[in-house]
Amino acid sequence: MESPAASGNAAKILIVEDEIKIVEALSAYLRSAGYDVSAARDGESGLAAFNASNPDLVILDLMLPKISGEKLCTEIRRVSRVPVIMLTAKSGEDDKVAGFALGADDYVTKPFSPRELTARVRSVLRRSADGVSPLFSRMSWNNGDLEIDLESRTVWKNGSPAALTPNEYKILARLVKHPNRAFSREELIDTALGENFGGFDRTIDSHIKNLRGKIEDDTANPVYILTVRGVGYKFGRPEKMETEH
Repeated sequence: MESPAASGNAAKILIVEDEIKIVEALSAYLRSAGYDVSAARDGESGLAAFNASNPDLVILDLMLPKISGEKLCTEIRRVSRVPVIMLTAKSGEDDKVAGFALGADDYVTKPFSPRELTARVRSVLRRSADGVSPLFSRMSWNNGDLEIDLESRTVWKNGSPAALTPNEYKILARLVKHPNRAFSREELIDTALGENFGGFDRTIDSHIKNLRGKIEDDTANPVYILTVRGVGYKFGRPEKMETEH
């Protein structure tokens, strides 16, 4: 099976676990499988790491110092549908039901096999292959200056439809689903043109230029699609955002 990093698009995994031996063993196994892995040792630092890194999947122990895993899962679910795999010694049926009720996508009990957990990571990521969905299908920024409806795949600028091409929409939707995460040009090419595209990675710059021309007031000073030097681009997540289910 192809490694997640085969096209330079490694999924980001955040492990929140206080047992160092588990963190080290699981991190090594997941990295060997091609994933980009980071870790936190308590709930408080786990929440900070989640907000800073916008991971593609979280492996979450329930019995954590400072903030419990249950509380952390609740906080994550307030802002994101990122896949969560709970990792815990609580093996009772009621515990599992409670975990799924909090929004877990899978539930693994200790002791566990790193190989099996890696397979579960792969399976959960495959089920969410279309990308992490925000909690809201329609979002707007800066009092309706920019609006996006992910269900109808429609974008408005100042109340008027923005005539985005299919590729421009794919790029914008990918960025919006992961606010403040920097994407490389290669990742955005995979999103818009497919991983078998044989052109130059700078091709994405033309798409970004055209996209900015349709959603930015001042393309020289963009507020939505921001350049990350040495990396690529990110959605700037302007502060004034309104949402609708």
